[in-house]
Amino acid sequence: MKRFIVWFIRFIIKRIANVEASGYENLPEKGGFVIAVNHLGFLDAPMAYYALDDWNLFIPVAEKWEESPILRWLGKHLNAIFIDRFNPDLKAMREMMNRMADGQTLVIAPEGTRARDEKMAQGKPGVAYLASKMGWTILPVAISGSEDRIVLHNLKHFKKTSIHLKAGKSFTLPPFPKENREEKLQEYTDEIMCRIAVMLPEKNRGYYAEHPRLKEFLAEKQ
Repeated sequence: MKRFIVWFIRFIIKRIANVEASGYENLPEKGGFVIAVNHLGFLDAPMAYYALDDWNLFIPVAEKWEESPILRWLGKHLNAIFIDRFNPDLKAMREMMNRMADGQTLVIAPEGTRARDEKMAQGKPGVAYLASKMGWTILPVAISGSEDRIVLHNLKHFKKTSIHLKAGKSFTLPPFPKENREEKLQEYTDEIMCRIAVMLPEKNRGYYAEHPRLKEFLAEKQ
């Protein structure tokens, strides 16, 4: 069933979007890593299955979607984890660690929800904490052009939407310290988000547009 659903996702995306993907050379050689992405629109989650159909992916999904029988069924067959976004969800965190240990690949948007203003929001610290604690490799991926407004407008006019996916170089975070934990956790979260932001158009950088770490990355590109 999963193969059919992924095929159907790819079939639909090919008919409503022209997807340009780059950075495949930055993919780690095996699973058990984190793909951290920004979240502009409803197409972002299925885009993971479009771009990486050969990988054993799993995606955390907001617990509210579990109330829908259709989305609950899809989540089951697409290996999703329903997670409480507003409270520490220890059960979901343990499940993520178990799946990563099995070599599965976590796809997660640290923002936690899509950017309704089409700009990056401040990242939540959950993935930074786990990646630092467990030593996971992180692959930053920037998605541009998938804003709901643009996609829906083009659908109404029977036009394809141009969507760009760009993967940066993978990296790991330092081990989680015993002191200044909150400060370091914020620093680690910002590191992930700025590595994504540097690959985005300026208009989409939002909360991180003036971040000092982003400015360092931009200066390195010149």
